[in-house]
Amino acid sequence: MPEVRFSIRWPDGAEESCYSPSTAIKRHLEAGRTYPLGEFVERARTGLHEASDRVAEKFGFACSSALDQLNKIESTASLQPANGEVTCLSMT
Repeated sequence: MPEVRFSIRWPDGAEESCYSPSTAIKRHLEAGRTYPLGEFVERARTGLHEASDRVAEKFGFACSSALDQLNKIESTASLQPANGEVTCLSMT
């Protein structure tokens, strides 16, 4: 299952490299696109759960790395201005 690394820029200007165990995330986030903070978190949540579910279908267990990444995104998002925007810089 091909993994995807995606880089984001938070509203405070910090950049972060994120991980998805599957290309499923590409259905929810697009490189070069900017999202309102709440929408970004929801899209990341949906995409990372979908990616984890794909791992579970193939290997019989959820992907803890995808869920850890989601927890990190949700935690960082809670420290950002609510009206901020997140940019997806790249997906590889």
